[in-house]
Parts: sequence; structure tokens; C-alpha cells
Amino acid sequence: MILPSPQQLRYLSALADHGHFGRAAAACAVTQSTLSAGILALERQLDTALIERGATKRPVFTPIGLEVVARARAALSALEAVAETAAATRDPLSGPLRLGVIPTIGPFLLPRLMPALRKAFPRLKLYLREDMTERLMAHLDAGKLDLLLLALPCDCSVAEIETIAPDPFLLALPANHRLAALPQVPLGALAGERVLLLEDGHCLRAQAQEACGLPRGLSAEGFAATSLHTLVQMVAGGLGLTLLPRLAVEGGVLNGTDLVVRPVQADTPGEATPARTLALAWRPRSPRAAEFRSLAPAIAEGVG
Repeated sequence: MILPSPQQLRYLSALADHGHFGRAAAACAVTQSTLSAGILALERQLDTALIERGATKRPVFTPIGLEVVARARAALSALEAVAETAAATRDPLSGPLRLGVIPTIGPFLLPRLMPALRKAFPRLKLYLREDMTERLMAHLDAGKLDLLLLALPCDCSVAEIETIAPDPFLLALPANHRLAALPQVPLGALAGERVLLLEDGHCLRAQAQEACGLPRGLSAEGFAATSLHTLVQMVAGGLGLTLLPRLAVEGGVLNGTDLVVRPVQADTPGEATPARTLALAWRPRSPRAAEFRSLAPAIAEGVG
């Protein structure tokens, strides 16, 4: 049996990723004819059609083609792990690291974290991708990212997790609002207030709802934002109140506004301060797991 070559698997995976022969070829740094020939040779070796060849210019994978793509990605990830194991032994935390970060962390933490990481790990080359948790997890699973910086709770059961630090929620509101007179705002005091949150799909929305146990009847239907900066401008415009992570507030999300923040506290004495938890996530059994864990203290120091 003649086994597929890693290059053939890369061609096939790139075609699935880009959905276009030309863009896939460019991603693999080869000509389109080279990529097409490599995939055709793979089909002949496997004695099966992986792509439907018809009038459409966009590649359509056959059912077996989709399964082979999934196995190709797993095989490439395993091959990369072989090289990573050796590299991690020779020179830990060096070379390229593809880091995914969520939008409610990246803009507020990375400006002060990156200089510290460059100083502590001068041979580390960070490639960053910012996206929502669900898509970052998909990229991690597909081997397109090595490590994620995200917030818990989230749907990340398929990854190994290293917690970094809590990130408490603060209530942002106009200075003349009645609740601004309080040094701390009990969660029960939010009942009847219009609390604005990020739109569905952002993990921060669910985290705020879960961590703060938002009371029944608390509603901001018709009002949602796609970023914390937009959320802040909506509050500044008098549309309601919002809950912000302390990390974002310390990162300057309120700059240019007259809004104030107040800590929120649980209604029951002794309950934990409402917060999300910053964490790192990587693929299970990654050969770089020890390296990733060693990054956590550096990141925690950046969080402050």
C-alpha cells in the first residue's frame, strides 16, 4: 500500500480550508497545477474520488472526500506534534506560537502583555488571531492554532485548561444614576434596570448572566452590541447600564466617556464576587503542554 505524502494531505486540507484552487495553491506556495496534480495523484493512490468534478468552479467534496480531509488534518497535526516534541526539549518557548484570543481580552491585555512576553521569551514568535470562542475552538481542534487565551465558563471541554486569574465584573453607569451613589452595587439592585449586554454568540454575555445571576425580568431586548466599545457608547448615550470585566476597564474601554464603574456584590453574604476566569486552552496531550503552563504566571502578572 502506498501511503499519502504529507504534501498531498496539505494540498487537500488547504483546498478544504480555502474552497478555491488558486487560493489553496497560494497558501501552499505552489502553482495551481501542482496542487491539482497532487490531489489527483492522491485520488489515484486511494482509488476513490475525493472531489466532484463538474461545471462548478468551487470544489465540492464527496462524502468520502470530507472524511479524508478530517483524517488528513488529524494526521498533519500528529506529524507536527512529532517535531514540536523535539523542539520543546531543545529550546522551550521558542519559535512560532499561534495564539488565539477573544475580543473581550485581546485589546485590553495584549498591549501590556506583549512587551513582557518579548522580554521573558525573546525567541518566541507569537502569531495572533482574534475571534469568538466557538470559532477559536474550531481552529484549535483543526490544528490551525496552538493555544487559546479565553475566559471561563465556556464550551471548551475538548481542550486542556490552565486557569490564570479571576476577572471581576464591574457595573458601568452614568455618574448621575441613582446606583452610582453606592460604593458597591448588590446584584438585586439591578432588577428593573435596563442592562445592556453583547449580542448572542459572545461568551461574555453568558458569563455575565451566569456569574451575576441576573434577576428574572432583567431585559434589554432589542439592544445588543458586537464589541465592548460599542456597548460603552450605548451606556454613555443613556440607553442603560452594562457589566464590564475589570480587565477591559483597566485597559481603557471607558476612555473618552463620563461613565463611572462600581463593584457588584452577590446578594447572599459569603458568595464569591461575580467574575469570569481568564484561562489558557490547548489540545489534549499536546507535547507543548508544559510550555503552555509556564506561560500562565507571566500572563497572570500582566493581568495584575
